[in-house]
Amino acid sequence: MPLNFAQKEAVVAEVSEVARSAYSAIGAEYRGLTVAEMTALRLKARDAGVYVRVVKNTLAKRALADTEFECMTDSLTGPLVLAFGRDDPGSVARVAKDFAKEHGHFQVRMIALSGQLLQPSELDKVAKMPTYDEAISLLMATMKAPAQKLTSTLNEVPGKLVRTIAAVRDAKEAA
Repeated sequence: MPLNFAQKEAVVAEVSEVARSAYSAIGAEYRGLTVAEMTALRLKARDAGVYVRVVKNTLAKRALADTEFECMTDSLTGPLVLAFGRDDPGSVARVAKDFAKEHGHFQVRMIALSGQLLQPSELDKVAKMPTYDEAISLLMATMKAPAQKLTSTLNEVPGKLVRTIAAVRDAKEAA
């Protein structure tokens, strides 16, 4: 059933709002997937904080205008499902990668990250990006490393003295 003008405006507004707050986006061809498989994709995406929507290309072009995903508009051809990562940049790529392993008909055709259109072959690189919590823990570990190394180095001097004295004591007791 075709959408009326008000419904089309609502779809454009919804996708545009999601695109403005998203970190990354993927356009994938879904031709050949069953309704049950698309439902499974939506469930996996919802659990990962990814917004998934099948939108007509003309409406998607209007929704992506004036967002950092405007670079995708030239590639919007054929039946596509758009997915936006709202929690972290790699979430949408992880969902798409896992789903594509299980379903051969699902093919990623474009990836957009920080206003740049990436090749579909770079899906693995984007999927390996750390989550927010992982990035914070890596940053904290990097910041903590010099202080930890300094304290262990300073602690080594008296520790070595104690081990030397203990060795001398053991040698005298053995003699």
